[in-house]
Amino acid sequence: MKQIALTAALAVALAMPAQAEDTPKDQGFNLMEEGARLLFRGLMQEMEPALREMEGLSEQLEPALRGFVQNMGPALGDFLKQVEDFSKYHPPEILPNGDIILRRKTSDEIASPDGEIEL
Repeated sequence: MKQIALTAALAVALAMPAQAEDTPKDQGFNLMEEGARLLFRGLMQEMEPALREMEGLSEQLEPALRGFVQNMGPALGDFLKQVEDFSKYHPPEILPNGDIILRRKTSDEIASPDGEIEL
């Protein structure tokens, strides 16, 4: 979220035209520029608490996600090597005993997928 807010602020700063050096310094911004500045300042103030909450949440989730990746990463990598192409399989099914199965499509099902018309 910080990156989004910083990107938005940078976009506003770049969108504002540079003032010519011959204009007096006390003239200030025109109304559109001032309105845009106030709008983005208000958005930043409104987003700040949410950004802080997300930062705290990410700090809490980081150890759990690291553990998941360390434990499940190799198993998921092996699984992806075996499957190769998910379009060759039906959607996963959960059996009553909790097992999850992936049924491979037949060659006819792979050749003409449902919903498509052969021309």
